[in-house]
Amino acid sequence: MSYCKQEGKDRIIFVTKEDHETPSNAELIADDPDDPYEEQGLILPNGEINWNCPCLGGMASGPCGSQFKEAFSCFHYSQEEVKGSECIEQFRTMQECMQRYPDLYPQEEDKESPPQAESGGAPAAEGSALLSENDSPSVASPDSASAADG
Repeated sequence: MSYCKQEGKDRIIFVTKEDHETPSNAELIADDPDDPYEEQGLILPNGEINWNCPCLGGMASGPCGSQFKEAFSCFHYSQEEVKGSECIEQFRTMQECMQRYPDLYPQEEDKESPPQAESGGAPAAEGSALLSENDSPSVASPDSASAADG
């Protein structure tokens, strides 16, 4: 004998072994291609942006979601020769919002900085420095070249 029981927001259905042996008569409903909650990629078949796409990483929600949507929409629908060149103000507004929530939106330099305090390791030696894009570890300085010649 099967029956249902409601517990708060949940509905619990108890079924018998005989209920499970009977073939299901449930009918599947065809997927709606315009359903924005389906995972169909970034752009829906109708050309609109799928804000629920996992590829956006949740950026469309949260405290700066509306600013992100404005900036991203501007870029997506841009017809300018340099795509999105008219969207600078929207991206600036989005960036300003994100800077107010550093825990939710860490800055790039925050992600790349070495966690020296957490690891308990010794700080880098005074003579070691990060190379810039123009520096090369194999290029000798003029002083070292003259010392090697003489």
